[in-house]
Amino acid sequence: MSIFERIFSAGSPHSPADRRRFATLIAFAVIVVGLDQYTKAIALAHLQYQQQVPVLEPWLSWTLVYNYGAAFSFLSKAGGAQHWFFVAIASAAVLLLPVWLRKLRAHQRLLAIALALVWSGALGNLIDRLRFRYVVDFIHVHWKDIWHYPVFNIADSAITVGAVLLIINELFYANKKTGTDELGKPS
Repeated sequence: MSIFERIFSAGSPHSPADRRRFATLIAFAVIVVGLDQYTKAIALAHLQYQQQVPVLEPWLSWTLVYNYGAAFSFLSKAGGAQHWFFVAIASAAVLLLPVWLRKLRAHQRLLAIALALVWSGALGNLIDRLRFRYVVDFIHVHWKDIWHYPVFNIADSAITVGAVLLIINELFYANKKTGTDELGKPS
């Protein structure tokens, strides 16, 4: 069964426990979005553009940058048309992931957490794109001045952790041959 068939074929939750589980996932995601937006507001208020503020030398600094592209500044120099492309992709994720989350079963915990993280990260960065036309990044991992990882934010971290959990779920818990999902329970 393809990923799109799984999104749109599962039944909607009807029990109070299913509704509570969905509400808990959305609350978790909203907390992540709130943390993302709060930390970005602090970065904008207290950091100077592209000026490093050491946190844990020689590994971590706060460095305010504006990302006009996607992850790792992909397409950041594409002339501006990429803005609407990324807005469209993020909007689709923000609209579709809650539909998928709502249809998950109780035993699909890992998948639910992964989707909630991806949703919260997509929403956090979408808010930036709509407010500023760029994404605010400020977490700078590096080794002295020798090696630098691209600057990122809480939303990027949520998307990355969610994506890793999705891969783990697909590799180890989603058993397509037997019709079971996570922990071997029927899907």
